[in-house]
Amino acid sequence: MRFQWAFATVDLVIIGFFILSPVLQEWGAFLWFDYAVACLLAADLTARAAAAISLRSWLKRPAVWVDFVVLGTLLAPLWFANLGFLRILRLWTLSQKGLFWHSLRRRGYQEWEDVGRAAVNLVTCLFVITGFVYTAFARPGSGMEGWIDALYFTVATVTTTGFGDITLPGTAGKLTSIVTMIVGISLFVRLAQALFRPYKVTFRCPKCALMRHDPDAVHCKACGHLLAIPDDGDE
Repeated sequence: MRFQWAFATVDLVIIGFFILSPVLQEWGAFLWFDYAVACLLAADLTARAAAAISLRSWLKRPAVWVDFVVLGTLLAPLWFANLGFLRILRLWTLSQKGLFWHSLRRRGYQEWEDVGRAAVNLVTCLFVITGFVYTAFARPGSGMEGWIDALYFTVATVTTTGFGDITLPGTAGKLTSIVTMIVGISLFVRLAQALFRPYKVTFRCPKCALMRHDPDAVHCKACGHLLAIPDDGDE
């Protein structure tokens, strides 16, 4: 567990580097750090592939392919400069490992798992859209002079505030704004549901496979099968 947390800490530092990359690209040691991160990610993928019971099943996981895309942008930062914003997807793949959620469950905070997952999805979406907007639309005289302007536009659009001081030009800009609003609203609603809906535990019913139950449920509400949901002490 200590090793996994140490590696997760390194992952978080790398994600911070990905978020700040548009600002740090003029830094002299940027490419050295970029290739160092590529080596770490390649070592991580190699170790996970070696540990996989079935390599074919491992390769079918979406998180693995996302990591391969991120690795490609790191190994060829000049060729894939326009796809560099996809690196933030590493935050989503990190959330799929279950280390954080397992720790929450062990400490009795399992009700925050859904909130945490929804928040990670929202933050990842915000930074992916910000990176795309900055890469595709930030031009001299466009009114979007830097990465912060792109983030400001994304947050204003996702929240449907729409101040109108920064807009994306042309049909492509309008379509980008529409997609941003639709995806953003969906993720905000998902986060609100996780925050305010009654807490449910995840436990597979042996008979009908229903996964969500009340914490004190004795019988499955779908089929009436007797349940044996472990409490915090049993876990």
